[in-house]
Amino acid sequence: MKKNSAMLIAFVSPAAIFFILIFLYPILRTLLMSFFRIEGVTDGLAKWQFVGFSNYGKLLNTTLFRISMWNLFRIWLFGGMIVLSLALLFAVIITSGIRGRSFFRAMIYLPNIVSAVALATMWLQYVYSPKFGLLKSFFTLLHLPKLASIQWLSNDHKFMALLIAYCFGMVGYHMLIFSSGIERISSDYFEAATLDGANKIQQFQHITLPLLKGMFHTNITMWSVSSVGFFVWSQLFSTVTADTQTITPMVYMYMQIFGAGNSVTERNAGIGAAVGVLLSICVVIIFTICNKLLQDKELEF
Repeated sequence: MKKNSAMLIAFVSPAAIFFILIFLYPILRTLLMSFFRIEGVTDGLAKWQFVGFSNYGKLLNTTLFRISMWNLFRIWLFGGMIVLSLALLFAVIITSGIRGRSFFRAMIYLPNIVSAVALATMWLQYVYSPKFGLLKSFFTLLHLPKLASIQWLSNDHKFMALLIAYCFGMVGYHMLIFSSGIERISSDYFEAATLDGANKIQQFQHITLPLLKGMFHTNITMWSVSSVGFFVWSQLFSTVTADTQTITPMVYMYMQIFGAGNSVTERNAGIGAAVGVLLSICVVIIFTICNKLLQDKELEF
């Protein structure tokens, strides 16, 4: 028994040590930092000034942070509706037995293997360009001058342009998750439904959707995590750090920790840590709600 215990400890210890150092310690340190005023993120404990919940109070009373949370909510809600709807549609089409489905699956997923910087540059210079952009040329060809003259990178349209470009790059990833769920569903269900007189829409409504609850849970959770970490696209679509049309909490966190942007007069890594804690709480809340609403324990494949 002692030999087995020693062997168990020997195998478990490396994983436990890595988990503590890489995951648990940063989480606990960030949570602790959120209650202190810290000028540099690498400052020792001796330089930390305890301020309690004042960092959270400052965040909630800061207009720029509230704007960044509102932008994040719009990205999560409207972007999520667009991405998950298109991902589900493409997944259903690809798993329906069409010819060349491997090719179409690869093409839809292709933007996910392209660097976000390269993808955003393509949208900025070749799609939204007011001189020779794809949208301008397309609407000009259709003789729609009003649509062709839209300045997509102006303050009035910049957020929508950012959202569309970001959604374009995320559809393929979530499509694969839906596809894996649809392929797990036995064809016997659809054959039985066909014999009972159910059409394709009824089969999708009463068979496919209920059996995809687990995939919806996974996709919503993964979309929430990726939305919370929204940073690179915001920076690339904005010429200034504190652009109210594109700023997100991650950008605001960057500003507070490294003192970037004209609106930040001092660095405070404690406020940056508080932003991280609030974003983590948001993800946990969404995950908990999904667990309550998207339970599939009573469903069988």
